[in-house]
Amino acid sequence: MKVLLFGASGMVGAGVLIECLADPRVETVLSVGRRPCGVTHPKLREIVRADLSDLREVAGELAGLDACFFCLGVSSAGMGEAEYRRVTYDLTLAAATLFAERNTRPVFCYVSGEGTDERGRAMWARVKGRTENALFAMPLAAYAFRPGFIQPLKGVRSKTRLYQAFYDVAAPLWPLIRRLAPRHVTTSEAVGRAMIAVAAGGYAKRVLENPDINALGAAAPAS
Repeated sequence: MKVLLFGASGMVGAGVLIECLADPRVETVLSVGRRPCGVTHPKLREIVRADLSDLREVAGELAGLDACFFCLGVSSAGMGEAEYRRVTYDLTLAAATLFAERNTRPVFCYVSGEGTDERGRAMWARVKGRTENALFAMPLAAYAFRPGFIQPLKGVRSKTRLYQAFYDVAAPLWPLIRRLAPRHVTTSEAVGRAMIAVAAGGYAKRVLENPDINALGAAAPAS
């Protein structure tokens, strides 16, 4: 399986990259992002572009692939809806359009979030909900992954200082958090493994909540 990965320098994308490089089902990974991911591996090739809003110049590189794992995202804190839509909805749909145009049986796995709802009260939930629904209407096998609290594993760290400070403080509490709220907690490892599993074999639902992600993530990778 040949994978296109967006956002490998972020916390979720970094976790997904680790699992892709370790999984024998993944033959190659093409990483596209605003900055280098800082990883060197025989499976990995990178395209670094400061502006991801127009990928036409590198569109030829996006052909001959099997799955796209779209992990690019930003926090909505301090952002207006128009700006958040531009970096969430617009960038995602632009990448998905190019990917769908250049591949014959494309699978697109989009990292959304728990609580996403196009009719929701929260701005971020509405924007992500519109993004999910737009992807489902495209000629793609599109899946929305809605993780809740994500425990970073295997050395993965958040690039957002406030978030990383939370993870540092919460580290000793993760066993308790998982016991108290098992349906709302997952790990960076589980998200990566679940994406690979869906890309390799599909899934009965197009929207995967935390229990779906954790069940797929708990399965051993194929040998």
